[in-house]
Amino acid sequence: MMLYTRKGDDGTTKTFGCDQRISKSSIVAEALGALDEVNSFLGIARARTQSLNFKITDEEVNFSELILEVQKNLFIVQAEIAGSEMSIAEEKIKDIEKIIDEIEKVLPPIKTFFISGATELGATFDFARTLIRRAERRVVGAKEESKIKVSAETLQYLNRLSSLLYALARISSHMNGAEEIKPDYK
Repeated sequence: MMLYTRKGDDGTTKTFGCDQRISKSSIVAEALGALDEVNSFLGIARARTQSLNFKITDEEVNFSELILEVQKNLFIVQAEIAGSEMSIAEEKIKDIEKIIDEIEKVLPPIKTFFISGATELGATFDFARTLIRRAERRVVGAKEESKIKVSAETLQYLNRLSSLLYALARISSHMNGAEEIKPDYK
């Protein structure tokens, strides 16, 4: 496969597995781009956490392996948005929920917002969380405006993924003994 085809020089693109060309400014292209952006940024987070683990219950979880699994799942989401029959399995949502639930058991309860940046890794996960929120908004917009099929599981997965990234931001900061700073609204 060539890295360029010249076919997109007119401002259109072809989604994977679909014969129809769409405008690069379309809401579907925007949703796919937002998902690609968060997936790429998660690659940075994965590279920074190669040998870093956190403990939940009796299990050691490697940040990098968890992020890689999320990246693979985002490719399934992108395929669905592009028109494939693939979609996220409900089991993937339950996997994320289990990890979030276990992380919450070792962290102080949330009673307010926290200012991002307690640690570099925490800020990295916080930024990824904002990217997935934007991607989620773009996917919902594409579903509403272009009438593409988006499964309920995919929407749930994207929503849960932002919660997972928030939990990872908190646990990574907690592991380093960093204080979560609350906004004072003054």
